[in-house]
Amino acid sequence: MATQTPENLHAFLKSLNAAQLQAVLHDPASPLQILAGPGSGKTKVLTSRVAYLILHHLLPPSSICAVTFTNKAATEMRERLSKLIGKQRTSEVRMGTFHALCALFLRKFAKVVGIEANFTTHDLPILTPKEDIHRVVGSVYEQYEKSLRRSNSLDFDDLLLFGVKLFSDHPPATSWCRHVLVDEFQDTNVTQYELMRAIAAPTGGCVTIVGDPDQSIYGWRSAEVGNLAKMRKDFTGANQIFLEENYRSTGSILKTSLAIVSQDKSRIPKTLLTSHPSGTVPVLRSFPSEQAEANFIAVEIKRLVAFMGGVLRWGDFAILLRFSALSRAIESALQKEAIPSAVLGGHKFFERQEIKDILAYLQLIDNPNFTPALTRAINVPSRGIGDKSLSALVDRAQKTKIPVLEVIERIYDSNQVGVSDSLSNETASHSDLKPDIKPAVKHKVGPFVKTVRALRKLATEGASPPDLIQRLLQLIEYEDHLKRTQPEWESRWENVQELITFASDVEHDVNLSDLDPAADSSSSDTPLRLFLQASMLSSEGDNQSEEDSKEKVTITTCHAAKGLEWPVVIIPAVEQGTFPFYRTDDVQEERGRRLLYVACTRAQSLLYLSHVSKRKVGGETKTKDVSEFISAATKEHINIFTPRTSQFPPKERATIAQVLGRVDAPDAEVARRVAEFRKTTRYLTMDVDETNQPALALAGAGMKRASLSVVRCLQRHIPCSTETSDPPPHVTCEISATIPSAGGSGSGPVKAERRFSSFGGSGSCANEAAGCYPSCFDRRCKTAAGNGKRDDGLS
Repeated sequence: MATQTPENLHAFLKSLNAAQLQAVLHDPASPLQILAGPGSGKTKVLTSRVAYLILHHLLPPSSICAVTFTNKAATEMRERLSKLIGKQRTSEVRMGTFHALCALFLRKFAKVVGIEANFTTHDLPILTPKEDIHRVVGSVYEQYEKSLRRSNSLDFDDLLLFGVKLFSDHPPATSWCRHVLVDEFQDTNVTQYELMRAIAAPTGGCVTIVGDPDQSIYGWRSAEVGNLAKMRKDFTGANQIFLEENYRSTGSILKTSLAIVSQDKSRIPKTLLTSHPSGTVPVLRSFPSEQAEANFIAVEIKRLVAFMGGVLRWGDFAILLRFSALSRAIESALQKEAIPSAVLGGHKFFERQEIKDILAYLQLIDNPNFTPALTRAINVPSRGIGDKSLSALVDRAQKTKIPVLEVIERIYDSNQVGVSDSLSNETASHSDLKPDIKPAVKHKVGPFVKTVRALRKLATEGASPPDLIQRLLQLIEYEDHLKRTQPEWESRWENVQELITFASDVEHDVNLSDLDPAADSSSSDTPLRLFLQASMLSSEGDNQSEEDSKEKVTITTCHAAKGLEWPVVIIPAVEQGTFPFYRTDDVQEERGRRLLYVACTRAQSLLYLSHVSKRKVGGETKTKDVSEFISAATKEHINIFTPRTSQFPPKERATIAQVLGRVDAPDAEVARRVAEFRKTTRYLTMDVDETNQPALALAGAGMKRASLSVVRCLQRHIPCSTETSDPPPHVTCEISATIPSAGGSGSGPVKAERRFSSFGGSGSCANEAAGCYPSCFDRRCKTAAGNGKRDDGLS
């Protein structure tokens, strides 16, 4: 297969803008900081720089270290690089996360740092349930570390710490490196910074980093935005290049986003430019409650799909939350409107129970000393081995300094009729294995031991991970186990099948020697171990996504949305106490501001922010104010928000389609979808007219009259002009119906004046034929809709 050659370097260099080209061509011997704003093509620049180092400066691919923040980013970069320099050269580049890189070299140089090459990688929760861990400090932390060493295990922090020790103290571990590139540098912590320095030490400062201090949002992961300044001190002559041309968002979205983040006066001054048109001004809406906010979001999504004539689909929408607990009302509203949705990052694939069950068996085959895997696997399926019996087995293993699995196997063998004399003598030499072990336990461990031995034999014979999993599922009858124990067993079984698919992908596509072509082949690099390593690292920093191919509205957190983009982004609860949290210091406040900035810059064409005046928190109703990030921005910048939702005339529709690179919908298709929306949608939305007076936009069918309770709801929630008469006083409300008149399709809202008595009777629409059907915001109000009564819960 033909690969890129120096003669046609201009082919990909020509596609870069001036700043991008400057970054790619920068002297590799000089440290470089590329400060890249959102949507500015940083992955393209980083990939192009790697290609240029190889093709122009003739650096061997295996001498380049490219570090990404997530495995997903590494995969994307690898795919792009393959198109520039070919798959073979790409496979030789040392590319991956800090954790993956450390795991690779710690296995190669394990003895140097005093660990075994077949260590198991996992994070803290597998050892002890989170609810049982209050704070790992002092002697408790020391015991935790001892437990890891006894289990021949490293957690993710250990990978980094042992990595720093290896790369700092053992020159052969870094002698291969000629240039280091680090993506998302603003999200690195102190340890990761030291890792970069240690790996780059032999290069004399040949380092390229890409980052954006405005997008530093992972303080809870100990990310240190100050690493950018620290690098300028530690790497003499470091240059900065700014990538400020945004290829994602419209001008209006960028203007609003910059107005928010620029309130931080300590930030490095940067701007964002775009060749896209200004587009629709971001919408800022206020609601009386979270239910009203949620209902608006659901109906607006349906309205946008209709008014855009199908150019927008469910999967084009993302609802970004400050924290996941805010999703309840929104999920409910979407469900009522029959809008499909998926919570992104709710449960990562490798954190699911059924996946942990299968991996525990495989971890035990690979590392018999790994006690946490044994304690999980031994009762999958349930074998009646209680906690006391299991604890006794573990205690016995610690006293005899024999792995728990070996203890269990010896107990099982000693209980078999016809056991050999040699085995009996061996067991007798460990006579303390037998006392206190109940006969029932000896019998119960039998199926477990047989399963482990069968898998071990297959693994020894070189069976592939997919075959091992398939055989394991048969041996323990796992599908039947799920049917007996899990109400949603079908979806869990599908996850198991997906694990087999993942194992097949690892078997065919992931080869450790591709990352380290100079390394000698080692017996420690078994197919099973490679699979386990890939599975343990695969969810590191990534979000679970694309669980199926169906179009769904995405619900996720602002943190989880980083690095992603959607045509339409909706950010609810932009309030004090949420953006920022209450009782935050200056550092936390600025981090919250940057988080809102990151969320806003995920939007390509349309951006919505909303807040409520009252929100239930912990069962109590709290008064809420709009976020100070918003109020401060709107004081300094005009026209960065509008309270009006667009009716999307043809020119505006065309602009949105252009930004998204899609074909605009024909007018006839738009009219058909709008008519269907107006016919079927039942909930009320709000709009504001030119005089800033609230009006109701109503859609629905089946309601011809408003009851007194509805009238009072309208009076409570909608400012209306009053006319005093004696008796009784009246209120006048202008109501805009978004459904056409009965006689035709109509071209816009039909307005009708109503007069309601505040003391009695019921109001009637001045033009009932116009389809003017009132509703209300109050959950206590019941309205007639369709075939019966319903409580819309619009409070």
